[in-house]
Amino acid sequence: QLQLVESGGGLVQPGGSLRLSCATSGFHLDWYAIGWFRQAPGKEREGVSCISVDDTTYYADTVKGRFTISRDNAKNTVYLQMHSLKPDDTAVYYCARARSDPREAYASGRDNLHTDEYDYWGQGTQVTVSS
Repeated sequence: QLQLVESGGGLVQPGGSLRLSCATSGFHLDWYAIGWFRQAPGKEREGVSCISVDDTTYYADTVKGRFTISRDNAKNTVYLQMHSLKPDDTAVYYCARARSDPREAYASGRDNLHTDEYDYWGQGTQVTVSS
């Protein structure tokens, strides 16, 4: 059964760090790109970052320089390391499997961090940044 399971969320003070994990099963992770998204209360789900099969990475402007996405195919896991967290980063964070290579989406002028580019989703993990 195809699954993506997020973990690592929690409460952290502004300026702090967290590392989220996305454990995958039921498909060959090394064949697919994976993205991270987040959704704050009352807001639409937005793309945060994605990583292609060759480790090419993309980031939303709001997290560039603070977040780092990585993958360990041997562990079937994708990570999102978050530093310098801000209250605006508070949201439920989701990982998702891409329908196609985000490099191709980018070259075609599509937004490779749009939810339409992803087909399978995890249940999410809450990240709260507050003092």
